[in-house]
Amino acid sequence: MGFTKYTNLDFDQIKTSIKDYLRANSDFTDFDFEGSNFSILIDTLAYNTYITAVNSNMIVNESFLDSATLRENVVSLARNIGYVPRSKTAAKAEISFNVERPDGDDSGTVTLKRGLICTGNANNTSYVFSIPESITETFKETTTGKLEASFENIELYEGTYLTKQFTYDGSLDQKFTINNSSLDTSTLKVYIKNENDDGLGTEYFPVDNIINVTSDSRIYLLQEVQDEQYELLFGDGLIGKKLGTGKDNDGNIITANYIISSGKEGNGVQSFSFSGSLELSSGSLLNPSDISVTTNQASQNGGDIESIDSIKYFAPKIYSAQSRAVTARDYEAIIKKIYPDTESVSVVGGEEMDPPEFGTVTISIKPKNGTFISDFNKTRVLSQLKQYSISGIRQKIEDIKVLYVEIDSSVYYDATKVSTANSLKESVINTLTTYSNSVDLNSFGGRFKYSKIQQLIDMTDNAITSNITKVRIRRDLRALINQFGQYELCFGNRFHVNSDGFNIKSTGFRIASEPGTVYLTDIPNSDKKTGIISIVRPVSNEETKVVIKSAGTVDYVKGEILLNTINIISTVKSNNIIEIQAFPESNDILGLKDLYLNFSISSSSINMVKDVIASGDEISGVLFSKDYYTSSYLNGDLIRQ
Repeated sequence: MGFTKYTNLDFDQIKTSIKDYLRANSDFTDFDFEGSNFSILIDTLAYNTYITAVNSNMIVNESFLDSATLRENVVSLARNIGYVPRSKTAAKAEISFNVERPDGDDSGTVTLKRGLICTGNANNTSYVFSIPESITETFKETTTGKLEASFENIELYEGTYLTKQFTYDGSLDQKFTINNSSLDTSTLKVYIKNENDDGLGTEYFPVDNIINVTSDSRIYLLQEVQDEQYELLFGDGLIGKKLGTGKDNDGNIITANYIISSGKEGNGVQSFSFSGSLELSSGSLLNPSDISVTTNQASQNGGDIESIDSIKYFAPKIYSAQSRAVTARDYEAIIKKIYPDTESVSVVGGEEMDPPEFGTVTISIKPKNGTFISDFNKTRVLSQLKQYSISGIRQKIEDIKVLYVEIDSSVYYDATKVSTANSLKESVINTLTTYSNSVDLNSFGGRFKYSKIQQLIDMTDNAITSNITKVRIRRDLRALINQFGQYELCFGNRFHVNSDGFNIKSTGFRIASEPGTVYLTDIPNSDKKTGIISIVRPVSNEETKVVIKSAGTVDYVKGEILLNTINIISTVKSNNIIEIQAFPESNDILGLKDLYLNFSISSSSINMVKDVIASGDEISGVLFSKDYYTSSYLNGDLIRQ
């Protein structure tokens, strides 16, 4: 008798397999399995087999990082390759304030004590902000003759400052666990001292690996354990200094100072009220009646604890990077680690630039909130990247270059199948909005798929009969107001060329030499590979004045626009923006290199057109061809509306 294999998790199939096995046995020939009490035994056996198979399958799945679903198991598997999941990240703000020395006091310095410093409000919720270390400043005489201490560029962490102590007892199984899932590990400070000593003791520092760690290294390792808690690991005398009493050890009292935060909920606080503690060098406390706090940077970059999906994605990448930034994947993983607010990263080597910049790595970061990363965060990321970078390689962070994709879609519908055209239009917009948030878009290297757009529109509602959709691409030029400058815009996609021009359109702006609003347009050369950029001003509906005939060049093949030196004094669009659009040669749009692809629904046009043939208004089709047709060719006005 052959061996019966149970390879599925379906109860009925397991039951059938058991029956087939029994029927193959001569003792059960012609036995009625369904009509006898023996059926109960088969059901019990099948159920037991089913439960065992499910449990076995789950156990096997939880043994691999790719298939594990329980956070405890995912964290444990990531730990095996040296990956520590990101904790909650406190939102950070930057403030400055001055303190005047009281009359009659001779203190030379004043200390801002660690812990609570300020309070602030955002979204009708109050948040506290703290610092993990005390800050001391010196009193200096001002121009008015007063003595003031200036606290400049103080970095605040959203959250509450806490302290926890452990006593080392020498046992091998002793664990030092901080049982708070809201811990921001970047604020953690660990000190070791003897129980009879004053002060905090000797500071120990975190390490990610044991490279260059000696028996005297004052280090600790941090790992996430069950229920999103964190455990401290110390040396054993061979790898890292061992805890304990005696002349060769620092002590047995462990003090952990840290901040617990609200994560991303603490972002967006812009004004602060001082609530801190100030201590004069004379020993007395300074209690000023009012301290005017200046906000240098609103709270930002707060983040929640790393998700399971993020751990599964980044753990192998961090492992492959091996604490060095060499390849683009290395940079992606490391930047995500040091700047948790990262949504997408583009890394371009200098050899890929035009012209080449050998020895340089250009980085573009799209934050989760907003479009551009602040100068403050640029400096922070570059500073932390130094420990991973290779000698001789220079990193620089540039603002992202957003390539906007817009559509002009005429959607035909059967009026007999829908109540109103507006409700149908809203459904189409909702469908496209959902697609705009997909993995295809909103990323460096993203791809806009034209056929999918057409399909999504048609499938939105059975009242839609067809659609004629045209695609355009746009870059925003940020003008230097009242300054002479040259501009370069790369679209990364080949332009469609109409021999008559009007391939390049822009919103309005003003230049120093012309009183009215002017626009950009193009005149193709005979080869249709290059063209001239001109600045024009519409005089009337039929007449256009050429203000500057040769204001730049356009490369239709490369998708590049170069503007010669020009002084722009204002723009029609806010934030000194000039929107410049072109028509792509291919309706499938790619975000190449450092271009961040964004499908802009708000700038797109959705036009509902009644299908008079499908609706039964016009059987012959004459009316449709005369009044309801839509051109599929790229055309339009001289200027971008």
